[in-house]
Amino acid sequence: MTTAKLDLTGLKCPLPALKTRKALGRMKPGDRLEVHCTDPLAAIDIPNLISETGDRIEDIARDGAQIRFLIEKADRTAVPQ
Repeated sequence: MTTAKLDLTGLKCPLPALKTRKALGRMKPGDRLEVHCTDPLAAIDIPNLISETGDRIEDIARDGAQIRFLIEKADRTAVPQ
């Protein structure tokens, strides 16, 4: 399991969500993605994206204008119970 970092500070909607989706597409199940954003709409867009992809947000932290998401890539082959 690895953790990749994605610095999207300064980018505006819809780029943070689009770049997050692209980065998650290259990851293996169990890997984590740490995303740093400054766009206030990312606080809405990225959780919505994650609900669509089926991945999991482990943590959301704010520090002033900075928002940090820690996302775990889901295993698409797992059978829901």
